Amino acid sequence: MNADLVIVLTACLVAVAGSLVGVFLVLRRLSMISDAISHSVLPGIVAAFWFSGGEAATLPALIGAAAMGLLTVVAVELLVRSGRVKNDAAIGVVFPLLFSIGVILISMYFRNAHLDLDAVLYGEIAYAPFNNMLVFGRELPESLVLMGILALLNAVFVSVFFKELRLSTFDAGLAASLGFAPGVLHYALMTLLSFTTVGAFEAVGAVLIVAFVIVPPASAYLLTRKLAVMLALSLTIGVLSSILGYFLAVAVDASIAGMIASMLGLVFFLCLLFSPLDGVLATLARRQRQRDSVAARQLVAYTAAHGARISLHEAMQRFEWNASQIRRAQQHARRNGWLTGEGETISLTPRGSSVSSQGHAAD
Repeated sequence: MNADLVIVLTACLVAVAGSLVGVFLVLRRLSMISDAISHSVLPGIVAAFWFSGGEAATLPALIGAAAMGLLTVVAVELLVRSGRVKNDAAIGVVFPLLFSIGVILISMYFRNAHLDLDAVLYGEIAYAPFNNMLVFGRELPESLVLMGILALLNAVFVSVFFKELRLSTFDAGLAASLGFAPGVLHYALMTLLSFTTVGAFEAVGAVLIVAFVIVPPASAYLLTRKLAVMLALSLTIGVLSSILGYFLAVAVDASIAGMIASMLGLVFFLCLLFSPLDGVLATLARRQRQRDSVAARQLVAYTAAHGARISLHEAMQRFEWNASQIRRAQQHARRNGWLTGEGETISLTPRGSSVSSQGHAAD
C-alpha cells in the first residue's frame, strides 16, 4: 500500500473517530476532559505493558487506557460534586497526578523498555506505513486498521444512539425521565474517547488527538446549531485539514502532525471570523446595524419635532455626528421608508410620521 495513502487515510480516520465523539463533548462543555484523558491514560498503558510481560500489545493497552479514562472522569466528577472545586480546577488536579504516576512508573520499572514518552505525546504519523499486522493473511498498517475499527465503532455508536445522545446532551433531566439512562451514555462516550485516544497515540500522539476531538466540532459549532449538520461539518473539517495538512507538510518539509494541527487552527479562526452566526465580522455588522437603527430613530424623531423637514447639516450639529454617521442613519431611515429627500434636505414620510408618533420604528 502506498505510504502517502496510508498516512493520509490514518489521519482522516483519526479525524473521523475524534470528531464523532468530540461533537458531544463540545456541546456538553466537556472539551478539556479529552485533554485530561489523553494524558491520564498513561498509567493504564503502563499497567497493560506490565501485565503483558513487557510487550506493547494493543488490546491490553486499549483496556488499560479505557479503565484509566473512566477513572479520570469519575475522579473529576467526584471533586466537582464535593462543591469545593470547579470543573476546570478538578481536571487540572486529576490529569497531572495520573500522568505523573505513569511517568514515575516508566522511569522506575521500564527505563529500558520500548515505551517512548515522546511517541505517546507527539506521535509520528510518518511511521504509520511501517508498523504492519496480519489481517486475513495480508499485511496492513496497524494504525490504519486500529483507527478504522475505532472510527467504525464510534460511527455505529453515534448512529444507533443518536436520538438518546441528542436528548441527554441538551436535556439530561428529560432523558432520564424517559428512561434513556444519560449516565450510561455519558460513560459510554467517555469509554469511546479513551479508546480513541490511546488508539491514536502511536499514530498522531496525544496533542493532535486532542486537536481532532475539539477543534473540528468547535469550528462546526460556529457555523450551525443543527446537530446533524454539525456532525457532518465537523467530519468534513477534520478530513480536509488532514489531507491539506499532510500535503502542505510534504511540500515545505515540515512536521506532518504540526501542519495538520495548524490547518485545524486556521480553519477555526476562519470560522471565527466569517461565521454568519457568531463570527467576528457578523457580530460587528450586527452591532453597526443596531447603531444605525438607533441613529435613524433619533433622526426621525428630530425631523418630526422640527416641522417634518430639516437639513442634514442641522442634524449633524444637533447630534454631533460626522458625515459617515449621518449618511448611515439617513440610508437606514430611507430603506425603511421613514424619510425621503435628496441632497442636504430630508423630509418625513407618512410612515415616518406614524412611526414617530408611536414612539418606535419597526425595522
